[in-house]
Amino acid sequence: MLEQARAEVDPGGARSLIVPGQISGQADAQRLVQAAVDRFGRLDVLVNSTGIFRPVPFLEQSEDQLEEALGSILRPTFWVSQAAAAVMADEGGAIVNVGSMWALDAISTTPTSAYSAAQAGRHALTKNLAIELAPAGIRVNTVALAFVETPSYERFLSAEEARAVLDSVDGFHPLGRRGQPEDVVEAVLFLAGPHARWITGATLPIDGGVLAGRAPASPPVAASVAA
Repeated sequence: MLEQARAEVDPGGARSLIVPGQISGQADAQRLVQAAVDRFGRLDVLVNSTGIFRPVPFLEQSEDQLEEALGSILRPTFWVSQAAAAVMADEGGAIVNVGSMWALDAISTTPTSAYSAAQAGRHALTKNLAIELAPAGIRVNTVALAFVETPSYERFLSAEEARAVLDSVDGFHPLGRRGQPEDVVEAVLFLAGPHARWITGATLPIDGGVLAGRAPASPPVAASVAA
């Protein structure tokens, strides 16, 4: 999947680098950041967007599923941010965490206690790191997403089921549609760029209005598929 993405956005491979590893640990996180510095000479922006979204009722959660959430969301954010901040400290930089509305509100039709807890940790890191890293000129912010159309839903649903769920949740968002990747990209670019130079420690909802107030209940199809 990474090779396919690189072929689409950077066919010549001059502006991208793929580094295999298990970034839920400190050593691989440091290796990833060092590889970027070695290749490009410096590091200006880190976007933490790892994670696995897997709805499972709380009483059915296993140790492996909790570890999956922590290992795909919280630990990579912690260790890669630490490694990145160490090399950003001389010239400043920006860290943007891709968080979730599930870290802020519970959605009854998508029981995601492990995912939500891990994302809440990512949100908490945003504020803590914003304060600690401010003297080094490193800004740290989060975008909180609602339903965004990405291949991630096919991790636990078939392609047809994922399409049915995504089609069913448009009305869940006050703006009347689910998110698209470009909706998220524009927000991340803003928070990472110079126009947000006086913003740090903030959470920006990119959610079609869901977190502005209580959203309508998701249609039954989402509940039946997620259950």
